[in-house]
Amino acid sequence: MDGSAIWRRNDDHLPAALRGLRLPLVGSPMFIISGPELVIAQCKAGIVGSFPALNAREAEGEPPLLEAWLRQITEELDRHNQANPDNPAAPFAVNQIVHRSNARLERDLEICARWKVPIWITSLGARVEVNEAAHSCGGITLHDIINNTFAKKAIEKGADGLIAVAAGAGGHAGPQSPFALIREIRAWFDGPLLLSGAIASGEALLAARAVGADFGYMGSPFIATSEANAQPGYKQMIVDSGAEDIVTSSLFTGVSGNYLKPSIAAAGLDPDNLATATPDSMNFSSGSSKPKAWKEIWGCGQGIGDVHDVTDVATLVNRLDREYRAAGARLAAEFAAGFAAGFSTGATD
Repeated sequence: MDGSAIWRRNDDHLPAALRGLRLPLVGSPMFIISGPELVIAQCKAGIVGSFPALNAREAEGEPPLLEAWLRQITEELDRHNQANPDNPAAPFAVNQIVHRSNARLERDLEICARWKVPIWITSLGARVEVNEAAHSCGGITLHDIINNTFAKKAIEKGADGLIAVAAGAGGHAGPQSPFALIREIRAWFDGPLLLSGAIASGEALLAARAVGADFGYMGSPFIATSEANAQPGYKQMIVDSGAEDIVTSSLFTGVSGNYLKPSIAAAGLDPDNLATATPDSMNFSSGSSKPKAWKEIWGCGQGIGDVHDVTDVATLVNRLDREYRAAGARLAAEFAAGFAAGFSTGATD
């Protein structure tokens, strides 16, 4: 979606909704943080924006806020596309928590199908009927997984693509190296594959592509943007912190996740001596598995050392674009020089 690009990625093998993006990047859906303002800004900047359906919570007796959000996003992106036919917005995605405690799931599926949401991101459970609901309106599903076994189950149940949540990702991160996880999946799956795990720069995005992912999946850097629905202290803590300030714990939701150490200390806990919790404590009936007591324990991934200031989405995506293309050009020049010098393209001469 950037007319100044001097080359185009070969994305013909991807579903139509994932083709032609300015950058091979999807903004991950973040609890509380991701709302219409952030999603619209991400899409206008040329990357897929997303939000969790459970973020749209109306008061009792009010009409579904999810419907209002989808109307707002759809109409604003339509206006942008009409005014900018040569630079259309990227499509958006809605994240559905497919967990037995999510009492809203069936209602939210119906609303998303009615609004023809183009990309559905599913988490915490792969279910055939959810994929069928997405397909019924022309949408595609991307299911997030933390290992190869879950990846195979998701595809067997009809998911169109996978989000590999590797070590270093914010929120409910997996334990595996991105290099191991992506290569195991690519051994049998050639469909859309996204990588999540400490991707906060254009160089990291290029590395994700090099290892075999089609897209990067980025969350934490977008917390430190003006469009994010985050407290100012949360945004500044992202800027001030680095990888060593991330703590992995199951205490807050029952599933292992990554959190900002200073926010844990501010809640009166010792970040180095946290208790553990089990998955049966997860409950999304109130919109999040996190108890209210932990509402200011702030999730974050390990890539935040690349976040140096609070900015707007357009500025952040512009930086990522410059870094991505510069890193690609450096490597292309290196390989071109090697070939010019007569280096073999094979493993051995």
